Amino acid sequence: MNKEKYVEDLRDIKAIMNKSSRFISLSGLSGIFAGVIALVGLYAAYNVVYQNQDYLAYRKAVITYESLSLLLVIALLTIALAVGFGIYFTTRKAKKEGEVLWDSQSERLVVNLLVPLFTGGVLCLILLLKGFIGLVAPLTLIFYGLALVNASKYTLKEVRSLGILEIILGLLAMQFIGYGLLFWAIGFGGLHIIYGIVMQQKYGS
Repeated sequence: MNKEKYVEDLRDIKAIMNKSSRFISLSGLSGIFAGVIALVGLYAAYNVVYQNQDYLAYRKAVITYESLSLLLVIALLTIALAVGFGIYFTTRKAKKEGEVLWDSQSERLVVNLLVPLFTGGVLCLILLLKGFIGLVAPLTLIFYGLALVNASKYTLKEVRSLGILEIILGLLAMQFIGYGLLFWAIGFGGLHIIYGIVMQQKYGS
């Protein structure tokens, strides 16, 4: 009995330490919804880039100032929806488990996430303005992966794994310039959905 109680006490202490050092209220549903929203946004972007072209014939990406502006609107709307659903599901999970949503750990998580994201966003915007459109997709994946890895020390270990996969995918996309939408679909769509399903099964909603 004493040994079992000792082991149980150690588990409780470990759980308390984990809660005090990491933000653990991330929801698997937020990852799934982020992936689905990303795929819908990419479909809309695909139709803008390859508008009025025969699906059975050779297609050429058409990027004009008008289409670029529309793509930026689609991207901002996609990000806003993904973040909005992420906040909703994460808030719901935190309330369900009696956790505090915003504390010192979540603040560190957001700061470490935003620094690489902001840096990558500014760099991609500069490249867009200079006409280096093909580099945007690989770099967004790479900087997003770096942001996840950077923030993972304040949250669940699965976030680090997702970040590493995003970085690898971004490096592959750098080798295959011109297939950015496909790599975006895999990285922001497919990987997020898989990540969300794994999180949902492992930690619940």
